[in-house]
Amino acid sequence: MSNIFTPTNQIRLTNVAIVRLKKGGKRFEIACYKNKVMSWRSGVEKDIDEVLQTHTVFTNVSKGEVAKKEDLLKAFASEDQTEICKQVLAKGELQVSDKERAGQLESTLKEIATIVAEKCVNPDTKRPYPVTMIEKGMKDIHYSVKPNKSAKQQALDVIKQLKESMNIGRAQMRLSMMLPAKDAKKIYEKMKPLMSTVEEENWQGGDLHVVCLIDPGAFRKMDELVRADTKGQGTLDVLSLKDVEEADEIV
Repeated sequence: MSNIFTPTNQIRLTNVAIVRLKKGGKRFEIACYKNKVMSWRSGVEKDIDEVLQTHTVFTNVSKGEVAKKEDLLKAFASEDQTEICKQVLAKGELQVSDKERAGQLESTLKEIATIVAEKCVNPDTKRPYPVTMIEKGMKDIHYSVKPNKSAKQQALDVIKQLKESMNIGRAQMRLSMMLPAKDAKKIYEKMKPLMSTVEEENWQGGDLHVVCLIDPGAFRKMDELVRADTKGQGTLDVLSLKDVEEADEIV
């Protein structure tokens, strides 16, 4: 059987995730295993061999065209293929098909809607909205998923935008706190603007005991006030992370 000649500057790979970086007027690509690129970027995956299909820098992975050494030297001031691969991996753009991109965007939209549903309620009924209703609300306001922002960051943006078209708000946290007699009134006055509702207010022997509802975004400030202004003598306890009335049909 005669040997089949394969050009030395061509390497054929299949089922790859391609990361592309344009530098020095040239295009450089690396071939990675699917689902490993984001793991590497987030620091979950530490082994570069688990990410790269080959420690080779290409100008075109699909055609198997390997980058020339002189181009690598000019763009990266190095011939070290592994180190250049790491640079491309860190700064390059992950190439995905239109179908994959659409699938990723739909998956992220659902993740965002799930986070919003977990954090929010109808303020009138204190009952959570189903994820499907949040998804519909996002589509009604034509929310565009941003691939470079986390689902959690986008969920906060979505909540603000949905308030314009839905009766929706952050589920309140229920807190219990004790402020020692000394300066209790002064500290309490600072806290009142952060409270949505005061459910209980009892003065016992000069100390102030309060049960209240607050927006989750105000918790850090409340905690700082209790710790700093009471010099560690006051207490702040979370009674519930969400003040929610659970409907039978909504879990």
